[in-house]
Amino acid sequence: MSVSGCKRSLLAALGVLWALALAGCASSGVTDGQGPEITYKREAYVIGIGDQLRVDVWRNQELTRDLIVRPDGLITMPLMGDMQAEGETPEELAAAISNELGVIIISPEVSVTVTNPVSVAYQYRVRAMGQVNEAVSIAFVDGMTVVDLVLAAGGISPFGAGNRAVLNRETPDGYVEYRVRLDDILNKGDIQTNYPLQPSDILTVPEKSVFRGEL
Repeated sequence: MSVSGCKRSLLAALGVLWALALAGCASSGVTDGQGPEITYKREAYVIGIGDQLRVDVWRNQELTRDLIVRPDGLITMPLMGDMQAEGETPEELAAAISNELGVIIISPEVSVTVTNPVSVAYQYRVRAMGQVNEAVSIAFVDGMTVVDLVLAAGGISPFGAGNRAVLNRETPDGYVEYRVRLDDILNKGDIQTNYPLQPSDILTVPEKSVFRGEL
């Protein structure tokens, strides 16, 4: 085969690889150009196993306690014994304790505070992985955006394809992927894809590809 023929064959092969790469991208199911919908709802906190509670009984310091919800979902209160805590809101548990104490104390005033919400420590988190300088799993805070998560991860690594980053979001219909253009956000100030986050979001930054001309 002649040199020119070899060149044509090589170009044809590269064209096929490029087409396959584009086809793979097109069929990946990633939503591009449409922002993700916030699907979680802010609801009253529900006490879970392992949560640390502060039970205050006004003017009855001897009944005030710092407690941990046991694996069976119960707590133990003086004069009352075991009480169900798991599955209750702090207000519901305070009302239940007040009702029980009402047999012994006139008009008890009870408050319950969750001092350490251990049971939801991994439910209300957001994560960054892939080609970031440090993979992270951090607590979600209202108002967080993609940029906050990237900064917490130390930014994109030199090998990261920032404009092909993907935000995975759990919805009632399953996980949905959204394209995030991190390079445009960080280098051009284009914040169109600096989406607000919600609990359980996962941001993944892929590695640069030679076939895409990223190296």
